[in-house]
Amino acid sequence: MFQSGGKRSAVLGCLFVLAAAPSGCSSDEAATPAVDPTLAAMGKDIFRFDTFGDETFWTDTLMMNTVISTAVDPTTALTVGLKVDAEAIPADVVAGVQNGTVSLTSPATTIALLKLNAVVGVKGTVESVGGVDTLTRVGITCALCHSTVDNSFMAGIGKRLDGWPNHDLNPGAIIALSPALPADKKAVYNSWGAGKYDPRYNQDGMNGPQVIPPAFGLLGINSITATGDGTDIAYWNRYVAVTQMGGHGTFTESRTGVEVTNGTDDQVSAKLPALQEYQRSIAAPAPPADSFNAAAAARGKTVFEGAGKCATCHSGSEFTDANSKLHEPSEVVSEPEPGGVASYASRTATKKYRTAPLKGLWQHAPYFHNGSAATLDAVVETYDSKKTLGLTADQKADLVQYLKSL
Repeated sequence: MFQSGGKRSAVLGCLFVLAAAPSGCSSDEAATPAVDPTLAAMGKDIFRFDTFGDETFWTDTLMMNTVISTAVDPTTALTVGLKVDAEAIPADVVAGVQNGTVSLTSPATTIALLKLNAVVGVKGTVESVGGVDTLTRVGITCALCHSTVDNSFMAGIGKRLDGWPNHDLNPGAIIALSPALPADKKAVYNSWGAGKYDPRYNQDGMNGPQVIPPAFGLLGINSITATGDGTDIAYWNRYVAVTQMGGHGTFTESRTGVEVTNGTDDQVSAKLPALQEYQRSIAAPAPPADSFNAAAAARGKTVFEGAGKCATCHSGSEFTDANSKLHEPSEVVSEPEPGGVASYASRTATKKYRTAPLKGLWQHAPYFHNGSAATLDAVVETYDSKKTLGLTADQKADLVQYLKSL
């Protein structure tokens, strides 16, 4: 994504599960294997706290430990979308935040939170140097992009919600804080905005940020990225852990010419089975009570299966035919890409798109892999227009309510 000091660099990310939705498809359904709870529990710890040794990149190359120590107080951290796990904060610190004795405008407080393992997706090593707690190393985990919090304490601080995309996170702005980057690279990262990330920029040099997707609802789905490059979650976990996070390991993909090795100690491969199992265990969240009109949703289901032609691709219990086929870019309604950038599919191994699963759809606007539809109303309008469906206003409204109910 960028070059710094002559070394191949990487940027943050994790399971970057992207979405695109074609039409003119058929159903596929297969038995879903059960989740191994013991393996999933191991994967939960990896998902939340394992950096795969990427401190080498975030500390030694980008010097983010220095940036955090001097310029990232909790208020700044929350502004760029970082989240804090309220359950990791002891009662005296909670009280101090509430009564103002713990400063939210001091980088020292950020270091204290890192020492507590309370900053979601950021792992810090804090040591006493001259009697002062000092952030000596820092790395990132899968949870940075693919977890958020419920804001139960205050905005940005609450209980973890693993698998939920952090659409408040501004990855580009965070990366651009590094003093190791030249101005032209900083400009690219700052152009992405909150909730967007390009998981291929450091490989092909093209700038086309994608929406940070959910990492929930993956059980029974093999093609878990927008373009179905791998046949399981572990493929994409390896790609991101090595090429994006900077973890120690190797990723090779002959179809795109990507071949990256970091370090001499593989800290990725042995963890992939457990990490995948935990991600398979995260169910899509049910829609909140009273968040949709049940009667309209029932009518919308008829539109979904009939006049809207949605079920031809969004088929079966997972609302996708992704396990059996991929689709040409000409079939999807999310292209051309915004801003005239290159087709995302053209930058990938398959050059095609999968049909996006729809469970938990209510939770992760904006929609399509590139975020070109801000709302479900816009999704339906896009389909109706580009596929010449001729839906009435009432049919479109009912279809939106059905999508909200999934």
